Amino acid sequence: MTFATLGLIEPLLRSLETLGYQTPTPVQAQAIPAVLAGRDLMAAAQTGTGKTAGFALPLLQLLAMEGPKVTANSVRALILVPTRELAEQVHEAVRQYAENLPLRTYAVYGGVSINPQMMKLRSGVDLLVATPGRLLDLFRQNALKFNQLQTLVLDEADRMLDLGFSEELANIYRALPKKRQTLLFSATFSDDIRLLAGQMLNDPLTVEVSPRNVAANTVKQWIVTVDKKRKPELFVHLMRKGKWKQVLVFAKTRNGVDALVEKLQGLGINADGIHGDKPQATRQRALDRFKASEVQILVATDVAARGLDIEDLPLVVNFDLPIVAEDYIHRIGRTGRAGSTGEAISLVCADEVNLLSAIEMLTRQTLKRQSEPDFEPEHRVPDTDASGQVVKKPKKPKKPKASGGGGGKRNLGKWVDSGEAAPVEPSIKPVRKVPVFNTGPRKRKP
Repeated sequence: MTFATLGLIEPLLRSLETLGYQTPTPVQAQAIPAVLAGRDLMAAAQTGTGKTAGFALPLLQLLAMEGPKVTANSVRALILVPTRELAEQVHEAVRQYAENLPLRTYAVYGGVSINPQMMKLRSGVDLLVATPGRLLDLFRQNALKFNQLQTLVLDEADRMLDLGFSEELANIYRALPKKRQTLLFSATFSDDIRLLAGQMLNDPLTVEVSPRNVAANTVKQWIVTVDKKRKPELFVHLMRKGKWKQVLVFAKTRNGVDALVEKLQGLGINADGIHGDKPQATRQRALDRFKASEVQILVATDVAARGLDIEDLPLVVNFDLPIVAEDYIHRIGRTGRAGSTGEAISLVCADEVNLLSAIEMLTRQTLKRQSEPDFEPEHRVPDTDASGQVVKKPKKPKKPKASGGGGGKRNLGKWVDSGEAAPVEPSIKPVRKVPVFNTGPRKRKP
């Protein structure tokens, strides 16, 4: 199968040839004809399998061949993404695909001045990539109209719900014309997203080219158990032992990112970090330097977990496990992309055992464990498996202190038998609010 057999027009085929695209991926092979036929679509595929081209190529073709010329402050196709970095990346891909087409494309997002964006939209845009918050700002300031909108794409919709965009999505939905095409693309589809799709899509075609919520088999995964306080020391040890050249590291919090970057820089290691508190220009500069191999270690929160395409990235390290298990799949999906192989290492402490269990249950695999000499944890990480069970084995008995007099030990003000396993705090998964839309009967797109 070739891209020509999928029905793409010659200008797009020339762009793909320039980019070195030869054979459609499975998600592209199924999605492109469906989008060209005007179908609503819900597509799930592993990261790195070409989802962006799966919706962008047919969308550009429809815009080039159908519909009136775009008018002032209007948009004909809208792609919603959860983060600024993903907005830039998706738009860059769209711009390359549309190189030989007479179409105007643009990206808008927060963290930068809104005025240049308002000026750019005055002449109208055929295809707009946007984050939800900035899109609503532009709409409310009358800088953007949706009366010409033909197609809405939600890319990584589950992440938008995780980031609290449910209210924004509902407000955007109410502003859009009822007669339109809607496409949902993601690596994972939670039950919440399936509910959202049921409200937003009209008789959608479902495409799942890989098992639901399964990590890419091109990524070798394992965990190293360690005490929480020794994670930075272990990371530096592993980096030097493995002679790591380029590593994307995920930390749970913004403070955690800053602390690890500061420690690495203090050791003379070329490191930088990105998170939501940093200005967009600073985030983009750090990402660009990392892609150019000018930065050895890039530490990030989950703003970098979705969609970012870093060519031939060999290694991802989970310094902290993610709170939401689905984010693990997206994190490690930054490596092992487009047929390449990669590695993903997670540093896991006893406090994270329930997060580990949730990941293994989601991915239906038990992650291989490895201990590093001189870093064996004092607080043992209980065994887990893909069934979601946590096996709490008793601790090795310790000799009572001479002054104890009772054969037990004092633990946080409570007497605990020396053979009793320490309790593990349950993890609480955040409840995601799914927007509820007032959907009435809609006319089918001819």
